Amino acid sequence: MTICRFGILGTATIARKNWKAIRLSDNACVTAVASRQPAKAQAFIDECSEEVPPGGPVAAVSYEDLLKREDVDAVYIPLPTGIRAEWVQKAARAGKHVLCEKPCGSNLGEVLEMVSACKAANVQFMDGVMFMHSGRLPLVRQVLDDGTSVGNIRRITSQFSFAAPPEFLTGNIRADHALEPLGCLGDLGWYNSRLTLFVMDYQMPEKVSGRLLLGHGPAGKQVPLEFSAELFFHGGVTASFFNSFRTQHQQWAHISGDKGWLSIPDFVLPYQGCESSFEVNNAHFHIAGCSFHMQGHPRRFAAIEQADGAPDSQETSMIHTFSTLALSGKPDPFWGDIAIKTQSILDALVKSAAMDGALVTV
Repeated sequence: MTICRFGILGTATIARKNWKAIRLSDNACVTAVASRQPAKAQAFIDECSEEVPPGGPVAAVSYEDLLKREDVDAVYIPLPTGIRAEWVQKAARAGKHVLCEKPCGSNLGEVLEMVSACKAANVQFMDGVMFMHSGRLPLVRQVLDDGTSVGNIRRITSQFSFAAPPEFLTGNIRADHALEPLGCLGDLGWYNSRLTLFVMDYQMPEKVSGRLLLGHGPAGKQVPLEFSAELFFHGGVTASFFNSFRTQHQQWAHISGDKGWLSIPDFVLPYQGCESSFEVNNAHFHIAGCSFHMQGHPRRFAAIEQADGAPDSQETSMIHTFSTLALSGKPDPFWGDIAIKTQSILDALVKSAAMDGALVTV
């Protein structure tokens, strides 16, 4: 087989982006979309097909029927986090490869069960972090490792936030504790944690401190609307990130070393254009008599790729990579391992926040 046949389990908005990415990938196609109400699945198919023709027949089915289909090799699961674990495990037991939206689970136990089920069934597990498949990331790695552009990493800071409309608290599942208990920490902080792990070559922090700055809901079941995190690594490297549903769109990252710094303005969703870029600066402070000079020496690096909705965009690359692994019959455990690490950090941060920011060992 040269084409990975996808079933989409759920009709969340993000699934529309991946519908298009599957269509643009040269080794994947959609064969079925599932909903608890097949009519809703058909409406999703019709609306997506108007903009992006699927290139073949797509059936509207129930969750259970999708997992039974012989023309489905892999399942993309954008269901709410609160019910996702059950269906990931069912998909694995049905022999389907799993591309899972993030946060993968409500807690570490769920993610361990998901990854374990996929390993037992010899199917690929991968989370839907698109920036992991951007052409920019290997270039960032190259610069971080060259020894001179940034040098020894000392500090990693990042922010991922967006300003939700007033109706968000009553009409969006991300403010519902039963469906998305991790709120902004899960929806947004998963990306910050993953980028931090990438920068640190997947070395885990030793301790973390988390603070719930603003929550929504009753005591004991508050959904984070704003959250701040501090991570402490062996060797003195520290990292911090901030997530919010209340501040305007930001998705920047700043990596500081003893020789320079690296800055990415849009590490999650690249700004529109044909390049994804970042800047390195090796500033120099020079005193000459009464003159104090701060000299900037910026350098721009860029990967040639479209921001979104194109064959070379990061979401299409994600589908291509996932499909290649699924078709190979040799799942790569790396993707499950880093999902476990990411969830481990979030779990420790939640525990710390419950203790008013006390340090928690990861």
